[in-house]
Amino acid sequence: MRLLFVCVGNSCRSQMAEGLAKLSGYDAHSAGTHPAQRVSQHALTILQKFGLDTKDMKPKSIDLFDPKDFDYVISMGCGVECPNIKLDQDWELDDPVGQSLEVFEQTAKEIQKRIGLLE
Repeated sequence: MRLLFVCVGNSCRSQMAEGLAKLSGYDAHSAGTHPAQRVSQHALTILQKFGLDTKDMKPKSIDLFDPKDFDYVISMGCGVECPNIKLDQDWELDDPVGQSLEVFEQTAKEIQKRIGLLE
């Protein structure tokens, strides 16, 4: 199954979702409507704890992807509006940007749970 996780900055939630979905065996990607300069260090730390290589991770624009190439396009929340993209799900997760590592860990656990429900 091919998954595209979308948010505004593509620096926290969608990056963690991409990495965690890949660990679960999915062909996963992430993008933002207004990509940040870099991936959040806390998001990278969380993914590294799961054993993911994060050296090539960077925020990407939604314009680089064709949503038709994916089985599911999932918004992480924060009111992402993509007028030319049909969103299949909106997970409505709070943005952990600027918060503690513990908040990022809780967000990652919730993302893992939801990925497990995608079958």
